[in-house]
Amino acid sequence: MSASGPKLAPPPPAEALPKDRSPFAHLLHALNQPLTGLQCSLELAAAGPRRPEQYSRTIRESLELTLRMRVLVEALRELADLEHTDLDRGQAFALDQLLGETAEELQPVAETLHVKLATRYDTPLSVQADRRALAALTFRFLESVLSLAGEGTELLIAATRGEGQGALTVCWIDGPPPEHSPFSRPELGLLIAQAGWERAGAQWERQRAAGGQSCTIRLPLARSGEVSQDAKAENLR
Repeated sequence: MSASGPKLAPPPPAEALPKDRSPFAHLLHALNQPLTGLQCSLELAAAGPRRPEQYSRTIRESLELTLRMRVLVEALRELADLEHTDLDRGQAFALDQLLGETAEELQPVAETLHVKLATRYDTPLSVQADRRALAALTFRFLESVLSLAGEGTELLIAATRGEGQGALTVCWIDGPPPEHSPFSRPELGLLIAQAGWERAGAQWERQRAAGGQSCTIRLPLARSGEVSQDAKAENLR
């Protein structure tokens, strides 16, 4: 299936983490705010007698802060798991085939969110990496983008190839900012996706334009340029 994606104007410089801060350090820094808020809330509740409605409000606020901390801790755990995964090790496989499978798997989610999934593949792309780990990472990435896309818009997944590289580009139109942005579940999903793809040896570029975003992932092609028979068998499992 082919389709044209959102028309993105020339974007400003890509958003990125501070160069001196790792994703892990970034999330630990973000965790400090709700943790401090929870401590202050509980200290106020324990400072002296309060009316029942005040205790009730404190409990609600504490639960909300705890939920935000849990989301951040889950993201930290995912990053820690990535540190023990050799994403760049494995046999050659067809990246375009993996993208198609993932898009098909997410089609019911897209329909529920009223987002149109469009795919465009210029040519087969053979890359060498851990296919199963990359499949999970691709699902996490596209699922997060679907959650960020605006209702009634189109999400374009394009795969192209250049000199020795395959490129995966995902374009979407933003929906309303999610709750607790920029540390919502889908935005943290993009952060984890970036860390995973870079660990797999890819280059990650994220750009914004008026009303939309794009992420481009460039990954070296397999040296042979062909998927091995063993990899084909793995792809069918």
